[in-house]
Amino acid sequence: MSASKSRGLRQGEEEAHMKDVHTLYKLIILSMLDRVEFELTNSQITAFILEEQYTDYFTVQETLADMIESGLLEAKTIRNSTRYAMTESGKETLAYFGDDISDGIKEDIEKYFRKNKLQMRNDNAVIADYYRTNGNEFTARLQVKEKEAVLVEVALTVPLEQQAIVLCDNWKKKSQQIYGYLMKELM
Repeated sequence: MSASKSRGLRQGEEEAHMKDVHTLYKLIILSMLDRVEFELTNSQITAFILEEQYTDYFTVQETLADMIESGLLEAKTIRNSTRYAMTESGKETLAYFGDDISDGIKEDIEKYFRKNKLQMRNDNAVIADYYRTNGNEFTARLQVKEKEAVLVEVALTVPLEQQAIVLCDNWKKKSQQIYGYLMKELM
């Protein structure tokens, strides 16, 4: 076999390996989403993969973009946070290829969720976003969700964007108190 043909085979093997690894990253992300009843944020997915040192930040972002483009994930951006949910196509893919994930990786995912699931759910339960209304005002849309059910939703209109930002920031900190107050006063 000639040296150039040998190099071509090695390059082909490397490309196949890279494709397999990229597929594994997709399966890891699908497996993570399959273990929760809520959307995961970009930072939650990235934190796990980086913490376990499976790959680098840029590869995670590339993988997430590929998954959206191929219809495995849906993405929603709320303020500065992107949240991901698995599509039907993603569920089918995981059902078909899920056994390709090693037991060690499955165990890593399980440990991560045992340690972080409550905090992750709480982070995703409180949603605060704002938008410009028809005039020069801004409406802050504030929610507390449990799974897909909205427990409380408040929309407040203010004249300045900075005020809407403050409302969103404070909602993240005080939503439980406000929800408790509303329930107490209205029941």
